[in-house]
Amino acid sequence: MTSSAARPPRRLLAAATGLLLALSACSTGGEESVPDAEQTAPASESTTPQEAQASLRTVGGRYLLGRWPLTGRPAKGMAPRRPVLAVKVDNTSSSAPQVGLGAADMVIEQIVEGGQTRLVALYYQRLPQVVGPVRSLRATDLPLVRPAGDAVVVASGGAPPTIRRFDRAGVKIRTESAQGFFRAGDRVSPYNLMVRMPDLQRSVQRQRAVPRAYLPWGNTEITGPRARSVVATFSAARSTVWQYRGGKYQPQSGYQAAGDRFVPDTILALRVRLGDAGYRDPAGNPVPETPLVGRGDAVVFHGGRLQRATWVKSSPRAPLRLQDRRGRAVSVPAGRTWVELVPTSGGGAVSWSAR
Repeated sequence: MTSSAARPPRRLLAAATGLLLALSACSTGGEESVPDAEQTAPASESTTPQEAQASLRTVGGRYLLGRWPLTGRPAKGMAPRRPVLAVKVDNTSSSAPQVGLGAADMVIEQIVEGGQTRLVALYYQRLPQVVGPVRSLRATDLPLVRPAGDAVVVASGGAPPTIRRFDRAGVKIRTESAQGFFRAGDRVSPYNLMVRMPDLQRSVQRQRAVPRAYLPWGNTEITGPRARSVVATFSAARSTVWQYRGGKYQPQSGYQAAGDRFVPDTILALRVRLGDAGYRDPAGNPVPETPLVGRGDAVVFHGGRLQRATWVKSSPRAPLRLQDRRGRAVSVPAGRTWVELVPTSGGGAVSWSAR
């Protein structure tokens, strides 16, 4: 597995530092000045690839030397001066068409009440103009966003018990009263809440640190059995279907806008325990919770093939790790990833075929 936190060679670091300082000295953009360039605490000998990102601190901000944290792709250029923005997006037929998913770095699908699913779209490398329709928080979101550093969750709101859990965890939330939210006149409430991401970004405190790698990225080739068709079944009411074509997994179900679709390089299916969040929605349905803490079965789909693994996550804040049957680390191929949190009960299943 390629380490995204590897210490850059001293000659390269010195050269890059000199070049970046020269470039930064020419800037008059009004950014906060930093007297000297210095290397971000790169990893110590015991640091894993997910615990740090190599970067240089310059007058203009941080210059990435390793990989983008949410895709694992090689990073070249200045890191965004914002935290990861995690937007809750509706995933029922009422959401059609979903807007802005095509610009996401990563999307996570989770089960909610009624056997339906909801999406967490993660944005860091680039921002679309508009994302939506935006829906409410779930307790399941906490272990999904905490590994992304000081991520800000963007949602319509949340039940009081859920808001309290976010407050206790110190996770920042932006809801409908925040800058950037608006109601679309061509949609029906509550599926008409949208957010203008550039406006929202202005209300978020600038972030100087680069988030750590979200997944154990690497360049490993998946050589397992063929899996060109993938189905993630969440319940009798919801299945998400993918077909491998043209080097990517094309969505065969869902409500994404034409020309604005998230077409992943990799699908990461994680089997998770289905629990009870402890309250009901306005319609009286119990709200489920799928806490991504502990360990469980995982399947990595990439390149039309699969690799079985076990996922391990020691705490809500800890990064997710993957390992094979012998306990050896398993990498996720760099690229855009769609994560499926598939329940181990209630009809949840992950299936595939070679065709």
